[in-house]
Amino acid sequence: MREADLYDPVKAYLEAQGYTVKAEIGACDVMAVRGDEPPVIIELKTTFSLSLVFQGVERQTLSDAVYLAVPVSSDRGWKLRYKDITRLCRRLGLGLLAVNVKKGQVTAHLDPEDYSPRKNTKRLGRLLREFERRVGDPNTGGTTGTRRMTAYRQDALRCLAYMAGKDPCAPAEIARETGVKTAGNILRADHYGWFERPEKGRYIVTPKGVEALDLHAEDIAALVNT
Repeated sequence: MREADLYDPVKAYLEAQGYTVKAEIGACDVMAVRGDEPPVIIELKTTFSLSLVFQGVERQTLSDAVYLAVPVSSDRGWKLRYKDITRLCRRLGLGLLAVNVKKGQVTAHLDPEDYSPRKNTKRLGRLLREFERRVGDPNTGGTTGTRRMTAYRQDALRCLAYMAGKDPCAPAEIARETGVKTAGNILRADHYGWFERPEKGRYIVTPKGVEALDLHAEDIAALVNT
């Protein structure tokens, strides 16, 4: 497919709305004018790409009504990242047209408009709480496929370090001695398989917990000395 294959459907789509449409006006692939309204500029590409976004942003120096036009997406095309793509276009104030060349149809997925994203205050609150609770900076930014050291995991390690080598301990004792107020919840949930309840209201360290003591020796040392 060529970019030129998108032109006729896009032109027909705009003319049906009362626009006069012309191609290759300066650096613009398509320009459409209707009465005294600001001109509409459309950039054509056979795939959605960063290069297309750059062109759209550049055209916004000429008009607020800028659309990016790409062929209808297949399961292998931009449909896979549809939410991310529409979010990006909305944030940049760019419109998005999907062109079905075979049927000569155009669908507007997004119109250009000013956009200010709504802040997710609950999610931000959770992130800030995690930031405040986490001791030090035990992770390396940009890594993948590695287990993250979270504040929850650090609290579990504090409990584990205190319980090591002791008789069955009560959650209240562990919370008091370690300062981990949620010790009871951590022991009951036992997300890491480190704790076991041999009797009602008391917990011990499992063999997996003993392994974790060696595996996280440096992390534990840093927590204990904090």
